[in-house]
Amino acid sequence: MIGAGQAGLSAGYHLRRAGIGFVMFDHAPRAGGAWQHRWPTLTLGKAHRIHDLPGMPLGEHDPARPAARVVSEYFARYEAAFDLPVHRPADVTSVTDAPDGRLLVRSSDGAYLVRALVNATGTWDKPFWPYYPGMETFRGRQLHTADYRGPHEFAGRRVVVVGGGASATQALVEIAEVAAGTAWVTRRPPVWREGPFDDQRGRAAVARVEERVRRGLPPGSVVGATGLLLTDEMRAARERGVLDRLPMFERITPAGVVWADGTAIEADVILWATGFRAALDHLAPLRLRGPGGGIAVDGTRVAADPRIHLLGYGPSASTIGANRAGRAAVREIVRLLVGRSPGTTGTGGNEPRVRVVTPV
Repeated sequence: MIGAGQAGLSAGYHLRRAGIGFVMFDHAPRAGGAWQHRWPTLTLGKAHRIHDLPGMPLGEHDPARPAARVVSEYFARYEAAFDLPVHRPADVTSVTDAPDGRLLVRSSDGAYLVRALVNATGTWDKPFWPYYPGMETFRGRQLHTADYRGPHEFAGRRVVVVGGGASATQALVEIAEVAAGTAWVTRRPPVWREGPFDDQRGRAAVARVEERVRRGLPPGSVVGATGLLLTDEMRAARERGVLDRLPMFERITPAGVVWADGTAIEADVILWATGFRAALDHLAPLRLRGPGGGIAVDGTRVAADPRIHLLGYGPSASTIGANRAGRAAVREIVRLLVGRSPGTTGTGGNEPRVRVVTPV
């Protein structure tokens, strides 16, 4: 298994219960998945709902604590409680076909032959930077939300925030408190939603993304499918004009951004909150991508290669989708490897009854 975030830990739990021997590679220095990289001002109360991992609830926590700290501690407890064999930091460089029908996984921790692969690398390591004419001429600072560490470094600056997702609005509202001025730019008008984001809404959003990956198209954003939550904080920001959205500019100049009609805004900083792409470069030797640019997936299983399951890709790129995907992937792996009914599980012990991984 590659990746020890929400999806990877969920799959690890179910592999343990099924009695399947496995090893987990995670390139981060500690537990926490992508959550460990979130900025300190993103508190648990501001974060999207974090679903419990199977077998161990997150429990009650102070909503004012940084989400990165709470979730990292939770994931560390989870790894220890279920004795998950996480190798870290370990970078997987490539996955190729072996002559005997297995997969050869090469990593900084050594090479392994495996009969099945769960890829749960998510997207955090692949921030997406769109190109606009003149980007290279801008005299100010450009950064992605992957590098955002809080509003303090933008004090007194004129900041343009680009992107229509939750990360964009969360950062924008914070930055507006200290900046000399802000502008919010998105390709499409934002869609705000009222009320709680319950499981029914979550399942509907996941289903929309799932349809895309089933057809082999690049996955859309699950968060984009959910809309933006109109919290009291966001309502107040809208009333102050902070969330007055502008359409996308045409080009970037040394001093700022310019629209097609000649309207210009001067800026010291451009923050690109433009999302991420799936971190799948290590799978390139397997040539899994289809004509549509994505990888066709049936549930979690790669349609062209039943040995491989993608978690955190498309519909499983959310905490609710990740949990479901971990369970579903293991059910399919059990059926592939040992021929048991996918509803059957093992004893839950730590000693594997089926060995899948062989160090080379």
